[in-house]
Amino acid sequence: MTTSRPTIEQEYAAARPKSKALYERARQSMPSGAAHDGRVFSPFPFYVERADGARKWDVDGHAYIDCWSGHGALMLGHNHPAVVRAITEQAKKGLHYSACSELEVRWAELIRGCVPGAERVRFTLTGTETTSLAVRVARAFTGRDDIVKFESHFHGVHDAFVAAVKDPFEIPASAGVPASTLKTTLVARCNDIAHVRELLDEHPVAAVILEPAGGRSMTVPSNPAFLKALREETTKRGVVLIFDEVVTGFRYARGGAQAHLGVTPDLTALGKIIGGGLPAGAVVGRADVMDGLAWKPDPEWQRFRMIPHPGTWNAMPMTAAAGVATLRLVRDTDAVDRARALTQRLIEGFNAVYDELDVAGFAYGRASIFKMGRGEPPPMVFGDFSTAREDARQLVAGWGDLTPVIRKAMLLEGVDLMRTGGFLSAAHSEEDVDASCQAFERALGRLRREGLL
Repeated sequence: MTTSRPTIEQEYAAARPKSKALYERARQSMPSGAAHDGRVFSPFPFYVERADGARKWDVDGHAYIDCWSGHGALMLGHNHPAVVRAITEQAKKGLHYSACSELEVRWAELIRGCVPGAERVRFTLTGTETTSLAVRVARAFTGRDDIVKFESHFHGVHDAFVAAVKDPFEIPASAGVPASTLKTTLVARCNDIAHVRELLDEHPVAAVILEPAGGRSMTVPSNPAFLKALREETTKRGVVLIFDEVVTGFRYARGGAQAHLGVTPDLTALGKIIGGGLPAGAVVGRADVMDGLAWKPDPEWQRFRMIPHPGTWNAMPMTAAAGVATLRLVRDTDAVDRARALTQRLIEGFNAVYDELDVAGFAYGRASIFKMGRGEPPPMVFGDFSTAREDARQLVAGWGDLTPVIRKAMLLEGVDLMRTGGFLSAAHSEEDVDASCQAFERALGRLRREGLL
C-alpha cells in the first residue's frame, strides 16, 4: 500500500513543533502572534534561535541560508567580529549617556564622507521617523504644505505616507488614517515626468519624496533619465527633492543610489545599514535646508522657526558604535561590490532554473537586492520604460497567491527568502548562492508535484 506524500504546508508544520508551540504562546500576547506583519504566514511562522554569517537556525534545529539579511540592514552578515567587538566594548562603557559622545561625531563624519548630498546629519531611530522628519524639514524650509509621493513607493507607516502604496492606489494602505490627513499628499505616477510637472504647476509643493532605485525596495525600478529630469524640475521650482534611501543607502553603492545614478537630492533618509544591525536612521542633506533643525540662542527662532527634534535614542552610544564599525568596513572593503556580484550570480542562477524547468517566471534586481515575478519579464526589467505603468502592475504582483507557498518550499530546502526576493550580504559565499539555486530547483519541483505550476 502506498501513502500519499505530505504537502509543502504539512511537511513544514510537522517538522517545526517548537515553533508551533511558541506561536500559540505568542498569539496570547501579540496581535497576529508576531512583531512584524512580514513575519506572519500560515500555518505559523518559524522562530529563530541564533544566526551567524549568512545563516540562521530555528528552534527546531533547521539551518537556513538567510536572504533577509536583517530586512536589508546587515550588509556584513550576522555577527561580524568587528561589529560585535564594538558593541561589546561599548556596553562595558555604558549603554546611554544622556549626553553627546565622540562616537556620534565619527558616525556622522563617516556618513558625510560617503553620501554625496550629506552636508549635515541628524540621527533618528527608524525609517518612518526619518522620512517624516525629512518632510517636516522641507515644509519648514519652503513654507509650503503639499508633498508629492509616487505609486507603490513605501516610506514607512507615518499617516502622510500610507497613500498609494498598494493597488488600488486610491485607498490608503492602512486603516485608521483620516482622509483629511492625506489632502496634502499628492500621488504621482512612477517614471512619468509629465505628470509630476502637472502636479508641481498646480499645487504649492514643498517636497517630492521617492525611493530613487524604485518603489517597494526596487520592486518597480526607476528610470535613471526620469530621476535626472525630476532633479531639474524640482530645482527650477524651489521644491525640496527627498530620496528615501533607508533600503538602498550603503547597499546600492557606498554612497547609495544617488552616488551610483549621479543624481543628488536635497535631503536623504537613511536607515538599516547605518546602524550595523541595531535600530538607527538619519536625515542628511544640504546645510541650508538642514539648518532648520539647529538650535540657536534666539527665543524667536526657537519658538517660531526651528524644527524641534528631541529623541531619547538619537545616536545612542551602542548604536553609534555598531554604525561606526559597519560603515568603516563598508567604506574600506569590497563588501558592497561583493554583495552586488553575488546577487547577480543568484539572479542568473534562478533564471536558469526557470528556463530548465520551463516555468513562466523571472528573477531581476539591481545592486544586492533581488526580486522575482510571474510570467515573462516585462520590458522595464531590461531598462525599457515604454510600457512602465503596465509593467509596474506585473512587478508589484510578484508571484501573487503562490508567494507564501514558494517561501515555505524554500524553507524546506534550507533557504529563507524574503517572500520571493531578498538581500544578500558580503557574508554570503558563491557556495551559498549555488546552494540556493539548487534549492530553488527542488522547491519548484515540489510546487509542480502539487499541481501549483
